[in-house]
Amino acid sequence: MLDLNFVRENLPIVEEMLRNRGMDPAAVLKDFREVDTQRRQAITEAETRKAQRNKASEEIAKLKKAGQDASAAMAQTKELREQIQSLEKTANDLDLRLRAILATIPNVPHPSVPLGQSAEQNVEVRRWGTPPKFDFTPKPHWDLGPELGILDLERAVKLTGARFAVYWDLGAKLERALANFMLDLHTREHGYTEVLPPYLVNSESMYGTGQLPKFADDLFRVPHGDKDLWLISTAEVPLTNLYRDEVIEQSRLPVSLTAYTPCFRSEAGSYGKDVRGIIRQHQFQKVELVKFARPDTSYEEHEKLTHDAEEVLQKLGLHYRVMVLSTGDMSAASAKTYDIEVWLPGQQLYREISSCSNFESYQARRANIRYRPEGKNKAELVHTLNGSGLAVGRTWVAIVENYQQSDGSVVIPEVLRPYIGAERITKKRF
Repeated sequence: MLDLNFVRENLPIVEEMLRNRGMDPAAVLKDFREVDTQRRQAITEAETRKAQRNKASEEIAKLKKAGQDASAAMAQTKELREQIQSLEKTANDLDLRLRAILATIPNVPHPSVPLGQSAEQNVEVRRWGTPPKFDFTPKPHWDLGPELGILDLERAVKLTGARFAVYWDLGAKLERALANFMLDLHTREHGYTEVLPPYLVNSESMYGTGQLPKFADDLFRVPHGDKDLWLISTAEVPLTNLYRDEVIEQSRLPVSLTAYTPCFRSEAGSYGKDVRGIIRQHQFQKVELVKFARPDTSYEEHEKLTHDAEEVLQKLGLHYRVMVLSTGDMSAASAKTYDIEVWLPGQQLYREISSCSNFESYQARRANIRYRPEGKNKAELVHTLNGSGLAVGRTWVAIVENYQQSDGSVVIPEVLRPYIGAERITKKRF
């Protein structure tokens, strides 16, 4: 979340930022100014009453020492104590209201982010490679996968329901090979440390990275005793929260972590979108990249992280483009986001396969993640970054569609062959 003092002292800037993001300032900020004013008044009055109580306590001590009647002063002290308790409760209640408002205010976009109300104003930064040429009409993966016997959506519906998938044989091996290839690349060549985190996290973790309270409807909640657990929507959540309420020594920064996990999303607001194939699933697998960086180097680390994700596609020989998202299309927590979009010839479009974001101190403030600058006693907030490195299912789609052949088979990219033990996927039935 944003710093309270920043919002208080820069309300016009915050209002303009909300408009740039396509949001109504009045709907987001609500009665922020009034609540903030009332809270500060309650705190001031409580401190005034405490000073009066201390003075009265001193008077009581003097009266008792002199053998005089202190009942009036004691009655005053009792009344002041009750007033202080009431004012502190009021201040606490107002503080909770204030924090609830702060939790809904999105991050301030970096000055380099293009202004815009939607994806239409996203700006292309660069492209890599060229689309493959076919002497036949390429098929989308939802046709090619079932024909090859590697993707089974009908049985997934029987097992669970819509927007789940079953992978068979080389389809399953391709998914596993991609995950292993990505993890090996990021750990061996890019310097990330691999982590295997829990797939269920508590509400504090979801709050720390910004999924709660705003996106509760997009998550899968699992009641557990008197508390809720949540299936992770991305490994960003457990990886970032590893350092919640901790202080990292500056000498350790940047900390670079990667994890391969399933991701679970209810997709509550996306019914009717991408219903064919495996583009938008309730369960999918992803290799995630997370960084903790010093504020003065976080944008340099952002560029590195994005390049690390791009290199996966380069080694797989997949054509893609990089887009910088406009103010109206980026996530609430992000200060700047690059989307990497891979070309899918079977659908004749570019599809997002990774979003690489710098959250600056937005998540760190929510999760209380700090670092101790060298030579300073006071800890400061780190900057957090993350990106998909990559979404495994969508990379699977890109390989099947880009490497399909006229005979219906799919050639396996050379870098994946040692992981799969095959050079081509051919038709098989199960």
